[in-house]
Amino acid sequence: MTEQRLEHIEIKLTMQEDLLDTLNQLVYQQQKKMTELENLCTALARRLQEVTVNAPGQSGLPHDRPPHY
Repeated sequence: MTEQRLEHIEIKLTMQEDLLDTLNQLVYQQQKKMTELENLCTALARRLQEVTVNAPGQSGLPHDRPPHY
């Protein structure tokens, strides 16, 4: 192998390693955000269930008049 060809291969490998690190960071951030959103959905579902259990026969949501009335 010529020196130039070997250098070209090393450059490509370095670029691929950098891309892999970037993609790994992106996947990590997305997983962290998904976990946060799952926790939020669970908390909201739990809260909605509490509201409907505490107010049987009603939708569990307040029926205040809108501010424009």
